[in-house]
Amino acid sequence: MKPIRIFFRSISEAFKSVFRNFSLSLASISCISITLILVAVSVILSYNVNSFTSDIEKDVTIVVFVDNTATSEESDLIGKTINNIANVTEVYFQSKQDIKADMEAESDTFEAILKEYDAETNPLQDTYLVKVSDIEKIGDTAKEIKKIEKVELVKYGEGMVEELVNIFDIVKNITYIVVVALIVVTAFLISNTIKITIQNRKREIEIMRLVGASNSYIKIPFFFEGIILGFLGTVLPILICCFGYAYLYDILGGKLFTEIIKLVNPDLIIYNIVLITLLIGVVVGALGSYRAVRRHLKI
Repeated sequence: MKPIRIFFRSISEAFKSVFRNFSLSLASISCISITLILVAVSVILSYNVNSFTSDIEKDVTIVVFVDNTATSEESDLIGKTINNIANVTEVYFQSKQDIKADMEAESDTFEAILKEYDAETNPLQDTYLVKVSDIEKIGDTAKEIKKIEKVELVKYGEGMVEELVNIFDIVKNITYIVVVALIVVTAFLISNTIKITIQNRKREIEIMRLVGASNSYIKIPFFFEGIILGFLGTVLPILICCFGYAYLYDILGGKLFTEIIKLVNPDLIIYNIVLITLLIGVVVGALGSYRAVRRHLKI
């Protein structure tokens, strides 16, 4: 029963301390909120960058043009050889007649031009559409495919794909660094708040020592105070980021500037954002208060 009494007493004392030093607590909560807003925004950005990178990886296709002199057996062998390459996940064959039919269906201009050609005179080429598992190795995969006999041309948007992947890798790395840096700042703010609280209550702490209060009896309320400050600091960031992102998603129609850059549906990430922000606030609050108690409350 004693541990339970200490637990509830510590929470009660922590809340009293927060309201007793209201101006200091409010300043700390405000700073924590601003920091966690940036953390939440960085997390949302990270989700969208990862989603966009994943979409690019799914959409990027290597187009392999088969030499028109290749026989059907040679064309089949090309497909089997491509399928055996390590980085290749899917291979689709498109005959030149299918391509011709698709182009005629898409445009009246193409139909007018291509209707003059029959199966024998069709100038188009059979193709293989190739998907890869690792987009960063797409260049090497394309070079390997190009070496196959009767493969005339290989295209996948070379240059642009690698550049996009590099840009998004840089953005992701910057986002991670920013999140870590902001978490450290949040811990520092909470630690300083607890340190000032300890200094303001030095006389009270001395009296508690003199009457025989245990170490845990003195320390635990400060620990919970840090958790409470961290928790209260998450309320505003959660509201702003969740409702703000949902509003932005609706206003932009689920895309950013173009249909290519699609935003992640809020329903898929809101709960994760709430959980991550809350977890960061509470854990960092606990660590910040622990650091302050350990360094400034010598018992």
